[in-house]
Amino acid sequence: MISGFSGWARAGLALACAGLVAGCASGSPRASGSGSRHGSVTPSAPAVTVPLSTSLVTAQGTWAIAVMGGSAASANDFWQLFVRPAGASQWSLATPPGVADNGGLVAAGTPASLVIGFRPSQNLAFSPLATSTDTGKDWTPGLLDADLANDPGAIAVGPSGQALALLEDGTIKAAPTAGAAAAGQWSELTTRQALAASAAGRNCGVQALDAVSFGSDKTPMAAGSCERPGVAGVFTDTSGTWQSAGLALPAAYRGDQAQVLGLAATSGGNVALLLAGDSLLAAWSNGTHWTVSAPVAADAVRASGFGTGGSTWLLLSGGRAEAVSGTGGSWQSLPAVPAGTATLAPGPGGSYDALAVAGSKLTVWRLAKGAWAQIQQINVPIEYGSSS
Repeated sequence: MISGFSGWARAGLALACAGLVAGCASGSPRASGSGSRHGSVTPSAPAVTVPLSTSLVTAQGTWAIAVMGGSAASANDFWQLFVRPAGASQWSLATPPGVADNGGLVAAGTPASLVIGFRPSQNLAFSPLATSTDTGKDWTPGLLDADLANDPGAIAVGPSGQALALLEDGTIKAAPTAGAAAAGQWSELTTRQALAASAAGRNCGVQALDAVSFGSDKTPMAAGSCERPGVAGVFTDTSGTWQSAGLALPAAYRGDQAQVLGLAATSGGNVALLLAGDSLLAAWSNGTHWTVSAPVAADAVRASGFGTGGSTWLLLSGGRAEAVSGTGGSWQSLPAVPAGTATLAPGPGGSYDALAVAGSKLTVWRLAKGAWAQIQQINVPIEYGSSS
């Protein structure tokens, strides 16, 4: 329950910190969730950072992650989790209590649960986890004895409970069950260096890893950026051997370097978000074949996420927002988003909600009849100065 999680956070984290090799480092605080290149060894590939602000949909409802408060430099940035339960029209605060979240939050969903990972901050060098099966009313604690990558695709949970975690150094860890993940029983699946040394990795020239997921056959997947032009870095682990997942870029992009910005499982396969040259593309797999969307002009990515049926969306600089409804669809421009919009989330009836932040106040706008209408405000209790 929530109270139990908070108590674990106050007492159990201290015990875990003492028992872990990495433990609670005494150096400077980790950077908050602004994006990074995990295990990157050279800047030759497109150096695009993907903020942690995002949304996702599970059977429980729609979830959104955004940073609130003040300056990251003053440790007054606090990452928050919000939920709109299935069938409901209103949002509520659902951030697991008792653990510092200045480092950022990363989420992964299953049909029955949501897993939240806390990126290290305040000198922590490991990542607490929390799982809810009741739209955030109660949370069960877990532990990853390493620092999660600063990427919204750093955690994946398969339908059988198997979990993957991408670390800041490009290592991928795996837990066989949800119970094992909660107990901190993770083992190394691969590293960026090992994947780069595989035949598929050499063909790509793996520069960095940015996301993990599971394929339609429940096999682990990883994605990132390639040094070699015209190659998309999406890989699948087949019986211990990493192979290309078969995503081929359209001929127009054969001379461009590509970076996978996001990767997620769908009911029948996977959906990916890619940057190729100066274009953003969505791609969908049914387990055997990839379909690639027409491009949308690239701009600074402020947030991105996936919805049901392979839908995906982008929040870009200058108030731009683009969305595609699903496999084989075309990008559609949404009306300019309200000021302060931190993330988008799929709304009722195929619409979208824009979650705008001003300090500790969240304002929710809903797209209806081609215009954004304010539907809700939430005042989030933030203890400024509590993390400094």
